[in-house]
Amino acid sequence: MKSAPERRVALQHLASDIHDCEQCPRLVEWTRHVAIEKRAAYREETYWGRPVSGFGDPAARIVVLGLAPGAHGANRTGRVFTGDRSGEWLYRAMHKAGLASQPTSEHRDDGLRLTNAWVTVAVRCAPPANKPAPEERTRCAPFLQRELTLLARARVIVCLGAFALQAAAELLAISPRPKFAHGAVIEVGNYVLVCSYHPSQQNTFTGTLTEPMLDAVFAEAVRLAK
Repeated sequence: MKSAPERRVALQHLASDIHDCEQCPRLVEWTRHVAIEKRAAYREETYWGRPVSGFGDPAARIVVLGLAPGAHGANRTGRVFTGDRSGEWLYRAMHKAGLASQPTSEHRDDGLRLTNAWVTVAVRCAPPANKPAPEERTRCAPFLQRELTLLARARVIVCLGAFALQAAAELLAISPRPKFAHGAVIEVGNYVLVCSYHPSQQNTFTGTLTEPMLDAVFAEAVRLAK
């Protein structure tokens, strides 16, 4: 097993490999297109426009797994779940659970620090219509495998949405594939998967996911990680 300093260096190398990845032409073209066209509200900003790596505490016992970077969130800011409404909900809940140093995540250098938690995504590029193709998911999977291997203390994976659960199930070779349900807790090997609806606007605006529901998921994750 790697020492803590060795894991930090290896995670930095992984991040570099992710940032430089161009395996999926459709996603490369889309992320760059969005970075050039931009959203009117961010017209004066320089978009990241590249694959996005995970971030957090290398000694984390809790891994938060999402789908992919938001086109005008992480694809703009360069940090996962940063700069959009999904991130607002996520980090507010993590702050309440004692996992984040502040309840907001606006840009890469805003001072946010995670304790006992690591946040990542199954697909590293923002996909058109937020729907990566099966072959794109497959090409990205080795990054998540490397990441989880390096996060040697991780025991709880919070799966944000059915796509994240599917990615975790494939990574951990769970068969038959577990059915997604908000609040579901699935034990597999050395890990426990805790499922939550994704904090997307589609779910938060409709009330499918409420703040108390998301808070309860993270409270359970913290409890299970002890």
